[in-house]
Amino acid sequence: MLTATRVDSEGKAPMGAQYYGADSENGDRMDDPSEDALFMMISELNDSDNTFVVVQPNEDEPVWFASVAVFDEGGYEIVRRDTTRSEHEVITAASINDIARDLTIWMAARDLPGRPTRQASDF
Repeated sequence: MLTATRVDSEGKAPMGAQYYGADSENGDRMDDPSEDALFMMISELNDSDNTFVVVQPNEDEPVWFASVAVFDEGGYEIVRRDTTRSEHEVITAASINDIARDLTIWMAARDLPGRPTRQASDF
């Protein structure tokens, strides 16, 4: 049986795309987390030893980031910053569902090196 494998210009099989990562204070990491993965990471936050999650591009000097930190009294603080667009927003929320969805939408609009550009068609 023959199996086709796509290779790059150096003859190597490409790895899955890893445009950004989510890191929590306790050392957990997820590459290119989905909305569900963000939900899980945020739901595991506590007010003692795992108080935040940071999502940012996998590059030496990231131009954007988002963080979610748990409040001692409940709820979450969300910080979103994108220096290329002069954006800096700090909000609070209580719904992990809403936070994960909003972050996923916000991150999809960020510029990520190496990610294929989106093209609109006239269909």
